[in-house]
Amino acid sequence: MTPKSSGIINGMSVDVEDWFQVGAFESVISRDDWDNLPLRVTDNVLRILDMFAEAQIKATFFTLGWVARRNGALVRRIADAGHEIASHGWDHARVFTLDRRQFGKDIAAARKVLEDAAGVPVIGYRAPSFSIDQRTPWAYLELAEQGYAYSSSVAPVAHDHYGWRDAPRFAFHPLPANELLEIPVTTAMVGGRRVAAGGGGFFRVLPYAFSRWAIRQVNREEGRPAIFYFHPWEIDPAQPRVPGAPMRSRLRHYTNLERMADKLRSLVNEFAWDRMDALAERERRTVTGLAA
Repeated sequence: MTPKSSGIINGMSVDVEDWFQVGAFESVISRDDWDNLPLRVTDNVLRILDMFAEAQIKATFFTLGWVARRNGALVRRIADAGHEIASHGWDHARVFTLDRRQFGKDIAAARKVLEDAAGVPVIGYRAPSFSIDQRTPWAYLELAEQGYAYSSSVAPVAHDHYGWRDAPRFAFHPLPANELLEIPVTTAMVGGRRVAAGGGGFFRVLPYAFSRWAIRQVNREEGRPAIFYFHPWEIDPAQPRVPGAPMRSRLRHYTNLERMADKLRSLVNEFAWDRMDALAERERRTVTGLAA
């Protein structure tokens, strides 16, 4: 096992959204129906907080404004446990479906409700479905204008659901003469090709040994921290099924839910983890500009 004393501290993050708010189901579950569906995010987040406490790690919870508005006590509990509260936008609208004005309103509304609930400043942002890419150059301008310190909104891979294949693999400054930092989710190199290795469905579907290998590659060979993410619904095998969703979406969403919690326990105990804001501060010393 990779010792936690290896010198590399990785970024652990949780994208706080409920089972019906994922992009995979957006074609079959209307936002108008969300308030009529059973909420399961609270119990799942509490299980995650217990897991993190047992492993003695801190993490960042990128939280939807929609969730925070309905359960401010949960947001405060996360913050009181020493974890970072950051923004995941208001209601999981992908950035490339918005224009700059709409995006600005979305992140401003989410930030206000998160800060009101947590009682702490919100300085980090993650786009729903990693949806900042080459189509949305204005997104970083808006984040900088609103005073965000960092974003973790890019998946530097080719994927049918998201991805910015040509983006840097590691932290970079997306704007000239601006301190805003982008910290992409982790990829590993296999035969000269980038492969997604930062969590989510890939972590659930692939053997744990792959994630161990990928994080070791990033830590040992690249000398950089890995960025890992998952969702509360991924540890909830009893969640409702959505039969009308496309087969591919159902396979991605439901595969290995019953194994996820145990795999996460192995991960959080095997490697060293910290909040994304703390990692961002360390990364500022080594990053380069986008043009480089």
